[in-house]
Parts: sequence; C-alpha cells; structure tokens
Amino acid sequence: MDLIQSYAGEDASSSPESSPPRMLKAKSSAPEVDDTALALTVSNASQSKSNPINPTQHAVVFNPTYDQLWAPIYGPAHPYAKDGIAQGMRNHKLGFVEDASIGSFVFDEQYSTFQKYGYAADPSGMNYVGDAEALKQNNGVSVYNIKQSDQKRRKLEESKGEEKREEVEAEAENPATEAWLLKNRKSPWSRKKEVVQGELTEEQKKYAEDHAKKKEEKSQQGEAKGEPYTDKSTFHGKEDKDYQGRSWIEAPKDAKANNDHCYIPKRLVHTWSGHTKGVSAIRFFPKHGHLLLSAGMDCKVKIWDVYNSGKCMRTYMGHGKAVRDICFSNDGTKFLTAGYDKNIKYWDTETGQVISTFSTGKIPYVVKLNPDDDKQNILLAGMSDKKIVQWDINSGEITQEYDQHLGAVNTITFVDNNRRFVTSSDDKSLRVWEFGIPVVIKYISEPHMHSMPAISVHPNGKWLAAQSLDNQILIYGTRERFQLNKKKRFAGHIVAGYACQVNFSPDGRFVMSGDGEGRCWFWDWKSCRVFKTLRCHNGVCIGAEWHPLEQSKVATCGWDGLIKYCSLAFTISFSGTKTSVLSQDRGITEKEVVMTVYLAWDIQNALHLWDTKSLFKFRFHLFLDSSML
Repeated sequence: MDLIQSYAGEDASSSPESSPPRMLKAKSSAPEVDDTALALTVSNASQSKSNPINPTQHAVVFNPTYDQLWAPIYGPAHPYAKDGIAQGMRNHKLGFVEDASIGSFVFDEQYSTFQKYGYAADPSGMNYVGDAEALKQNNGVSVYNIKQSDQKRRKLEESKGEEKREEVEAEAENPATEAWLLKNRKSPWSRKKEVVQGELTEEQKKYAEDHAKKKEEKSQQGEAKGEPYTDKSTFHGKEDKDYQGRSWIEAPKDAKANNDHCYIPKRLVHTWSGHTKGVSAIRFFPKHGHLLLSAGMDCKVKIWDVYNSGKCMRTYMGHGKAVRDICFSNDGTKFLTAGYDKNIKYWDTETGQVISTFSTGKIPYVVKLNPDDDKQNILLAGMSDKKIVQWDINSGEITQEYDQHLGAVNTITFVDNNRRFVTSSDDKSLRVWEFGIPVVIKYISEPHMHSMPAISVHPNGKWLAAQSLDNQILIYGTRERFQLNKKKRFAGHIVAGYACQVNFSPDGRFVMSGDGEGRCWFWDWKSCRVFKTLRCHNGVCIGAEWHPLEQSKVATCGWDGLIKYCSLAFTISFSGTKTSVLSQDRGITEKEVVMTVYLAWDIQNALHLWDTKSLFKFRFHLFLDSSML
C-alpha cells in the first residue's frame, strides 16, 4: 500500500524531468469472447426484426412485432393458400389491399378529369400524368374547378356546333343544294344508271292497292279479334225430323229415371271414335242425356246419339284451332264453344248455324251460361289475361269484367242459387264473386294450395269438389264462409299437370274423376275410400260425365281420341222354356247373375225388345247393385 501511495504521490507531484510511471496490465477472470462472431449475430438479429417472417420456417429465435406477423408475403407463394396469401392476412376477397392515402371525392375528380381532358394529378401531388398539351391548354383545371363563365361559353359553343350540323344535314337532304350534289355524286365509272321515278302504271297502282288492303286486314286481325274461320256444319243422320215432325234433338218420351239409386259401372258398353285427335271435353244433353256433345283438339265439335244408333249425328266446324270448352243451354237447343283461336261461338244445336261470335283477342279457357232460366242470355268466359268477361248475347256487348285474378282463369262455378260464382285460376287461389258485382267477397289462398283446374258442385248444392294438382280432390263448403272440409279428401289418382274433370253421381253417393294414366276413379262420398277404378283410355282420361237419367252409366273421354260409355248391364235371353244369362263381365259367374236376376226380377220394366221368330227372345238391360254381387 505504501508503495502504491508513493506512486500516487509521485504522479501528483511529477515534473517533466521525472521518469514516466509504469502502467500495470488489466486482468479479467471472464473467458475470452470472439467479438467478430458477436457483431455478426447482433446485425442478423436487427435485420430479421425489420423483415417479415418466412411462413415456411418452424421456429422463431426472437420476439416478432405485430407488423412482422401480419405483413404481406413476398417471394415464394404460401404453401397452404392458393394465391400465396395466408387466411389471416386477407382483408379483401382477392387478397390483401392496403389503404390508399386519397379520398373518394379526389379520386372521382381526377378520374373524371382524365376521362374528359386526358390528364390527371399524380397521387403524390408533385406532377401530372397524361396529355401535356391538354394540360397547358386548360391550365390544369379539373372538371370540378371550371368557372361558371367558361361553362356557359362551352355550352354556347356546343349548341352552335349542333345547329351547324343540323343545317348541313338539311342541306344534304335538299336536292337543290350543293351539299346534296356532293353527297350523292355518282362516279363516272359507275355502271348503274339513275332512273327518274315517273308516274305508276295501272298494274303497279293495282298491286300497291292490294298490298295496302292486305296490310290493313292483318293489322285489324292482330288488334283485338280472334282468327277468322268459316263456319260449317254437317248432318250425318238420315232425316232432320221423323214421321211425326219431331226434331232429331228432341228427347224420347219414355226417357225417365228408373231408379234414384246409383251404381258403379263395371264394363264397356260402347266406344265412339270420330275425332282424329284428343277429346278435351264431353257434355250430356241436359235433363235427358240422349245426346252427347264432344269437343276435340281437331278443331271440331261432334254430337252423338246415345239411346238408339250410337252414331255421330252432326259435326260443327267453326274453330281454327283446338276447342277448349263447351257448355249447353238449359234446354239444350243451343251451346257454347271456346277455342284456342281466341273465339267463343254460340251455336244452334239442331241446324248447326253460328248465332253469334265473341272475342277479346285472348284465349278463353272456360265458358258458362247463367243457369237461371231468365238469364240464359248472359255469358261468362274466363280468359288467359286473368279476366272474367261477361257478355250479353242478345246485344253482343261486354256488360261486366271481373279483374282480380293474378293468372289465367280455369273454372267458373255457380253456387248459392246462382247468386254467386266461384272461380279458380293459375294463381293457386279461389275467389268468390257476387254475380254482376266485380268485387271479390271471399278470397281463398294458402301457401300449401295448388292450382285447381276443375271444380264441380255436389247435387245437394252444399259442397264444391276441386281437383287439386297435388293429386287430391278437396272439398269446400258453399255457405257463407267457404271453408275447406278437412275431413273429406279424395286421393290415390295421379293428375299432376292435367285438368282432369271431377264429377258426382246424380244421387251424390260417389265422386268420379279421370287421371293422367287413362283410368277412371270412383270414391265413396261418405267414407272417402276408393270404390273402384276402370281402365278406360290409353292416354290421359281428361273428362268424365255421369248420365243424368240412367244412374249406372258413365261416359269418359281421353287424349287418345275416344269416347267410352261404361255401364252395369247384363244381357239376358229367353228361348222357349230355357233361360241363359250372357254376361260380358268376366268377374261375375253365370250362376251369380242368375241368382241376382231372380232376386230383382221385373219383366215389365226390363222389357225393351220383342222379336217374333220361331223362338221369341226377350233382351233387356238390368241394372243391379254391385253389393248384391
């Protein structure tokens, strides 16, 4: 210590002449460290903190910042992203988009300026890009910075330019001006000669007049009326009147109902084949049913004899396209037809003459006459333009239009003593109208409802049967509320896509309908169960009508062009003392029929034909209850 103090004292009092002090070498107990490697490590760490992280590396040797973690990737694509950007780095459906330091107003201004003048300001704000000459000419103004005086001046210049253009065009159209001559100047090498139009010859004038007439006729046809077609009618019977002077449409005097109880038909009795295409509708003659009217897709309407010969009596030809619907008047002396040629025609049944024609320029889908005897001159038609049009047949004028539906009208059904009528449409709704008042008094539409192209009234007038296109028949009440009867639903048939007619037996015990597979279905009204099905047609069975008097006979029509007549009839022949039963129904044996005949025997009511020969024969048709068999 004394030595150290002496050294310190000497140092403090040293002089230039004294000798320099000795410095001892510093020593450290820590191990030696390579400064070069340490410097390289520190530089690499600082560099890695400034660069984004490589997404392919598995370990990070430092604490990265938020910017490094979420920075966009440069270089090779991300192995797990299609476009090279990880899912967490996306802020747009196309990838990563950085926010721009320019407002939307400024962007629109520069964009519009560039589109109009050809130049725009650089987003950096230092210079301009685009057309330099336009920039100097306009002093760098944008579309939003033009002075009001300059705007007025430019508008005046534009208007003057338009006026000059119009004057030049007018001069070019005037043959007396030089502009017209310059525009229409012909080359001296042109081979075509200019022909000066002179007066038309008589042949040319006639041709021009005929062409103008044809053009007017076409325009008149396309305006409102349906397609014209010549009306014809052909009578196929022997005589129009019999020896007593009675018309061929008069009902036989012995035509009356034999029994109030209806039965299901079992076999085919007769087939009418006269239409060359499908049959769309059939109607029995009112009250008696001795004649059957049919509407065909071959543009013809035919009427058939049911009681006697079974032949076609008259053919009515007056439509240019397929006939959609037909409707008899109450007495059967007249009927209506609606065709796809946009015409509704009112026919005389006996003579085949067209009394009147109605058209609105739209296709009629259904036609109805008011069932009241004092209102037989009122015609209702459901059209394809969503309207129900009412005509007065006597005057031929439209007296009312019911316009509330949202689709084509398919059916018109009178209810409540003909004071109201129900219509169905392609808009999947039912609407109830007061007759003569174009205001809906009841609107029925539910999300589960389907279109109902066929509706029929029960004989008691209390229910409506509606053919729904979801393969079922729904029942609605005809009272004030028109509610759906959820307890009655008839199903099993397939009618989706077809307007198959639904009908009732005259006593109301059975419900009948065709289907899309050519069968005729019968349901029991009380139990709603399928009673019987008959195979009637090869195609669609579109129409089915129950005979008004003979309670066990049914007529059906289909798209195969046939009309079939089915019945529960047995032919019984007597020859001397022997009795034989000839049954064409293969499901019933002769013994069973004989037993039934003895149980329900009435020779006076059953006798129809007396043939006097060596062995006389009786032939009659006996209608039996199927439950007895």
